[in-house]
Amino acid sequence: MTAATVDYSRYACLKIEKEGTLAIVTLNQPDTGNRIAHRFHVELQDIWADLARDRTVNAILLQGSGKYFSVGGNVKGMLERPGGDVFEEGEMIEPSGGMRIVQNILDCPQPIVCAINGDCIGLGATVALFCDVTVAAEGARIADPHVKIGLVAGDGGAVIWPLLVGPNRAKEFLMRGTLIKGAEAARMGLVNHAVPVEEVFTRAREIAEELANGPTWAIRWTKLSVNKQLKAQMNLILDTSYALEMVTFQTEDHKEAVRAFVEKRKPVYTGR
Repeated sequence: MTAATVDYSRYACLKIEKEGTLAIVTLNQPDTGNRIAHRFHVELQDIWADLARDRTVNAILLQGSGKYFSVGGNVKGMLERPGGDVFEEGEMIEPSGGMRIVQNILDCPQPIVCAINGDCIGLGATVALFCDVTVAAEGARIADPHVKIGLVAGDGGAVIWPLLVGPNRAKEFLMRGTLIKGAEAARMGLVNHAVPVEEVFTRAREIAEELANGPTWAIRWTKLSVNKQLKAQMNLILDTSYALEMVTFQTEDHKEAVRAFVEKRKPVYTGR
């Protein structure tokens, strides 16, 4: 089979390295806590499609650089773009971009192992939890706190959390935006493994290398088979949750939540 040539040099927020048949993708904006602003968002959308057509890659290791895996979206930026779908960094933000990230992760044929080395919040948590195997630091905090800024958990949280921990437990975490540490997350099945922070990258890499060197098509088609269920849930839920997230961008409660976040105070909600 002829190897497809994929050029990863255009990526700025992600660092892509290849070692044998293993691709290592690093969220590479440590100075911002790997906050997912516009370009980062687009790169997280595109990388899975590029890796999917790279015939030299049999498995993928996703990890964060610095103290955090990802602190999630750019909350302060929402103060300047209250509609959620206007301009940032001079470019139009695609309204369906969050949906496409999830779709492309599920469509990527290679197994993806995620090393959650530190706090993993919002869209960062969605990306991590849609990976095939997750290894979290015992003290890393995981949450989807969309509601804390007056938004519906629309970019995939409403799909993946119930599948991993059950509907009622997921609803409580999503409606309250509660933080959960890696050790507890592993006990309830939100992540696969929880280990001391100094062991996260080693353990995740061991699993990724095992998959990279395993029977390629048996592994890929097993992933494809299980992902049929995830895709069915995505098709059932994601368009509704994402549309409702866009609606909540227009509410006064969201605008108040963002102002309160920036001003470091408790928000006063009015139900408008």
